[in-house]
Amino acid sequence: MTGERTGVVVEEVTAVVPEVVAALQRLLPQLSSSAPPPTEDDVRAMVESPAVALLVARLGHGGDVVGSLTLATFRIPSGLRAWIEDVVVDASVRNKGVGAALTDAAVAKARAMGCRNVDLTSRPSREAANRLYQRLGFVARETNVYRKSLET
Repeated sequence: MTGERTGVVVEEVTAVVPEVVAALQRLLPQLSSSAPPPTEDDVRAMVESPAVALLVARLGHGGDVVGSLTLATFRIPSGLRAWIEDVVVDASVRNKGVGAALTDAAVAKARAMGCRNVDLTSRPSREAANRLYQRLGFVARETNVYRKSLET
């Protein structure tokens, strides 16, 4: 899958290559200070999972990876669900359409798979990301998100 928006090229990662592993290791700390950067084995597990699409963005064809997004899809009794996670755009290229291009590509993939909705969460402190999602048609839901830590 390739999508273009303002010179941004989005590709689905189908093979584990050092460039993508290095890019994810560089990008993830910009999203989360607590999550360890993914190893090559972590990236391989994502790429090989039928429930995960790992999308990367480049500025132009063959450019460096400047953003990533993970689309998880899974079937439950109420239908096929799609969930966007870990959207990260390198700080040096923010506000250039990278996040929008990644999100549009994920929505298009979910639609093509037969999903009726795509869900995501975003911390309130990520004001620019929240504005982006609203501009792209995402609507805040009246729900609570709960988390139970399984770490000791």
